[in-house]
Amino acid sequence: MFARAPSVDVIGSFFPIWMLCLVAAILLTAALRWLFVRVNIETELGPRVIIYPSLVTLLTCGIWLICFRY
Repeated sequence: MFARAPSVDVIGSFFPIWMLCLVAAILLTAALRWLFVRVNIETELGPRVIIYPSLVTLLTCGIWLICFRY
């Protein structure tokens, strides 16, 4: 009836999967920001206070759906 808890064993300690997805999304967003600055399109994106948190949210949900939703 109930599935197992959404957690993963990391060095003997269980972490919620969403935390791992969030860390990966923050790292990917930092890499994308570096790419945007390098290609000179960051100034065209709009308000950064909306763009980057939205990108983190999108990547977090995407990583969770692709990697852990089975």
